[in-house]
Amino acid sequence: MFLKPEGQRLRLLVRVPLQAMRDMDYPKPRGTTRADLMDLGRADSTLRDAATLWVGDFVDAYENDVPLGKPALAAVRASLPSDRSFTSYEEALAHVGAPPLAPDTEFVWSQGLLDVLFEYPIQSERSNFSIEPRLARLGIRTLTVMRFLPPGGAVRAFEFYGDPGLVRLDPSWRQAAWQFIKLGFFHILDGTDHLLFLGCLVIPFRRFRPLVAIVTAFTVAHSITLIASAYNLAPDALWFPPLIETLIATSIVYMALENIVFSAERQPESAVRRRWLVTFGFGLVHGFGFSFALRQTLQFAGSHLLASLLSFNIGVELGQLLVLALFIPALGVLFRFAVAERLGTIILSAIVGHTAWHWMADRYAVLRQYRFEWPAIDAAQLRHVDLGDRDRAALHLASELHGVSRVRRQILVLLIGDLEHLAVDDEHVLRPAPDARLRAVAVGHHALAFGRFLVLRAAGAVADLSAPRLLGRARCRGDRQKHGNNNHRKILHDAPMITNKGATRPACQTRPACQAS
Repeated sequence: MFLKPEGQRLRLLVRVPLQAMRDMDYPKPRGTTRADLMDLGRADSTLRDAATLWVGDFVDAYENDVPLGKPALAAVRASLPSDRSFTSYEEALAHVGAPPLAPDTEFVWSQGLLDVLFEYPIQSERSNFSIEPRLARLGIRTLTVMRFLPPGGAVRAFEFYGDPGLVRLDPSWRQAAWQFIKLGFFHILDGTDHLLFLGCLVIPFRRFRPLVAIVTAFTVAHSITLIASAYNLAPDALWFPPLIETLIATSIVYMALENIVFSAERQPESAVRRRWLVTFGFGLVHGFGFSFALRQTLQFAGSHLLASLLSFNIGVELGQLLVLALFIPALGVLFRFAVAERLGTIILSAIVGHTAWHWMADRYAVLRQYRFEWPAIDAAQLRHVDLGDRDRAALHLASELHGVSRVRRQILVLLIGDLEHLAVDDEHVLRPAPDARLRAVAVGHHALAFGRFLVLRAAGAVADLSAPRLLGRARCRGDRQKHGNNNHRKILHDAPMITNKGATRPACQTRPACQAS
């Protein structure tokens, strides 16, 4: 689906599978008994009816929040499933306006596509537009990919399942904030696991002062990871979401058990005052859980990402306050008239812990189906690394030294050493290297600032802490190779290293680890 305002009209280009338009009587070619064929020469009126009844009547457009009414059907045509013209707006527009398929084309309607061009009259192409597609009726599960092309602006892509409601194509910060406040408010009310965790937090506390630190710690923690995840600072591996879901269930089990133990041992309320620290740690985990709910909705934030994230947090906090405002008085009534406080705390925590235990077991079973692997360093990751990214590459390589095989660790150590050498001098000689990992380090030529050099040295220090003997051997062998010592075996089957002009460091004089090699 493409949406573009041009002059005094708003153009809507849509491609829909013909099979999704049920109850349409497509004309069949004469002289054939095949019910799956469509006579293209007599199908124009049927295709227009299908476009209007199944698409045009269920897409509402707005200009400055004013409905534009029903669109005019400008063009319609049937396309073969092999057609790829909807990869861009220009190609799709030219394709819809082109002559139709030949009437004698053997066209299987259940495999074909319907391409439609609708037009809405508008006041100005610079207006604020919104659209409300209701195309979920086309199938059991419908996926809509929509691109909005504003005049003189970047293309905005949207992808959603079912009916998304009103989509503001270029929202103001107020509109985005209000939308995400509502989203956060209803998300916390629908999130049973978050509510149970919140309940476990406050069961031992029914006074305002102890709750302030706990709720604040939880809010700050989940805000940190929520914003970090929105800015792509969280892992994107397949195992990460089930891991977070498992940890969320684990956090509920832990809190429930802690309530039971403290109540059984008659611990005073001061004994659980450290709970804000535990809450902060688990809040980081829950923040990633909140971010999963935002993955498909951040596309509706427009250019106001940070405002939308903060608004989502506000909505979550409003939902939490509502839950606490209802839950704490209910606990007070329960412990006063129905059951003693100590026994009631144990019973409620046991029920919550039992539920969360089953969640934890089920989610862990899902998590075990994924294979956990550390991210691999390959040529594709470093082939285009420039000097501006070299410091980050070095730190990343240093972090990879933990939990890898000996061979890979040696390669990573060599890469870190080469990155350090590139930081010393701006002139260096690059020779072709047979190893793809070393080839990837062949980067441009500019002098690095002193600060960047310190960052690279810090990466080397991390590497020294991780594998000091291995790093010392690798550097020693590199020095011997550069100083012409042919009595020692070269590293990695004589793979050439990146050498620096004017290197005068004597080999192995200050590195005792080299003596044992």
